Amino acid sequence: MKALRPGIAASGAVMVIPLIALLVLAVLAFLLSKTPGRTLFFFFCGPFRNVYSFGNMLNSAIPLILGALGVSIAMKTGRLNLGGEGQIYSGAFVATITALALASLGPFGALVAILAGAFFAGTMAAFSGICKARWNTSELITTFLLSNALVLIVNYLVNGPFLDPETNLQSTRKIAAGLRLPLILPPSNLSAALFIALAAVLAAQVFLGKTKRGYEFRMAGINEIFARYGGINTKLNTVLAMFLSGALYGLAGGLAVFGAYYGTVKEFSAGLGWNGLAAALIARFYPPAVIPSALFLAWISAGARIAMQNSDITFEVASIAQSVIFFLATSVSLRELFRRRGRR
Repeated sequence: MKALRPGIAASGAVMVIPLIALLVLAVLAFLLSKTPGRTLFFFFCGPFRNVYSFGNMLNSAIPLILGALGVSIAMKTGRLNLGGEGQIYSGAFVATITALALASLGPFGALVAILAGAFFAGTMAAFSGICKARWNTSELITTFLLSNALVLIVNYLVNGPFLDPETNLQSTRKIAAGLRLPLILPPSNLSAALFIALAAVLAAQVFLGKTKRGYEFRMAGINEIFARYGGINTKLNTVLAMFLSGALYGLAGGLAVFGAYYGTVKEFSAGLGWNGLAAALIARFYPPAVIPSALFLAWISAGARIAMQNSDITFEVASIAQSVIFFLATSVSLRELFRRRGRR
């Protein structure tokens, strides 16, 4: 497990990133708000005022945890999956239509539906892995372009053949009540999906730190040429890592359907892929660290929303803070990524 942990100096550098983001938020509150004290109070304390706000904040962290895990697993082999948004969205849609078709099977049908969504999203990411392994096509480009195409296709399906005529929302029909995950903190939307996300973190840590395949992933990420000379099939591992990355994003989409939305709402996944990437960058691709990093980003979003409702500041302040996080985190992580590739 020790090989998975980021260095002390690097960890300290990354821990500074959330502090700088909070400082930026405080400065923006004083510059943009006529009542900065009230704004900061609702921003920092608002998500903890009641069970409803706190539960919804935790619920919004679930797809970020799973998305950050997906990014982290791909990065262990030196690959970067930028298709999270489309993979979450398409995984949710496949899980929805599968659940609607298998409603008579009860909980077993729900399990099959969630796995179907994860498998579909994983297959979409694996396609980019195949292109990388066979033709050395940049996975950054293929995952991003395929993600955009998936969003457009699912938008058409949600608005067209699968649109629910009984609601004013642009959404599919809702899954049966018996298939939904139980709520943990009503009246919030927090469901048992939280436990599944935490179990996925544990499984990822064990896989990367205790299994032969996880060791091969890490060796390929450190030095691909050395790994090939050592007999590791780096091409196969690239495809597998991308599949697992996409499957975790698809799982996030499926859990969002079964735990919160109960159907696929048009473009509900907007921003989730990039926020999952931000959480992975803050965590330095270390699986247990994605939990606090995802909670931090969920806190920023929830705080900005509550502050907007109770003061004169706009929600875009959270976007500025997230931009700062991206800038600072990528300045560290991407530099290390290119340094690794330069050694090959």
